Amino acid sequence: MRPNQRKILLVALVAVLLAPLAGCGGGTSDLKRDLEEKKKRPGTRIEPLPEIKPYEVFNYDPSGLRSPFQPGIAIVAPGAGGLRPDAHRNREFLEGFSLDTLKMVGTLHQGGKNFALLQTKDGLIHRVLPGNHVGQNDGKITVITDSRVTVVEIVPDGLGGYMERPAAISLATN
Repeated sequence: MRPNQRKILLVALVAVLLAPLAGCGGGTSDLKRDLEEKKKRPGTRIEPLPEIKPYEVFNYDPSGLRSPFQPGIAIVAPGAGGLRPDAHRNREFLEGFSLDTLKMVGTLHQGGKNFALLQTKDGLIHRVLPGNHVGQNDGKITVITDSRVTVVEIVPDGLGGYMERPAAISLATN
């Protein structure tokens, strides 16, 4: 780089750095004039603080109240009839599957008994009789025909009791 070019570059750099300071040389006369004008205006009344209401003491007396850590009173639904799932009964294997995942794939007549063949989602086929339990809602097989397995489930009625609900597993057609 030539010496003349260096000088021009140095002057340009100094000009660029000093350009922002050019606007700061005016003074504060406008600001002082506005401040004096505002001081001459009459003052306005300041609104009083809102009134603070005194603290009201509340005495908590738990006698006669239900403990929040104890269960409430159970409401017996009308017409519940005492129907409940048998909690002490040993669970059968097919009670681990939802009814909609079980498929009826056929029937089997053996020894004077009518069996239904139910297939689980893992592909295994199980032989069941009326009286066996299936599904996750305490379903009990009541009738087996060539085309369907009829089941009665015990489900909550939403009012604290239980009710029986009919269901069926139809023969798979595929």
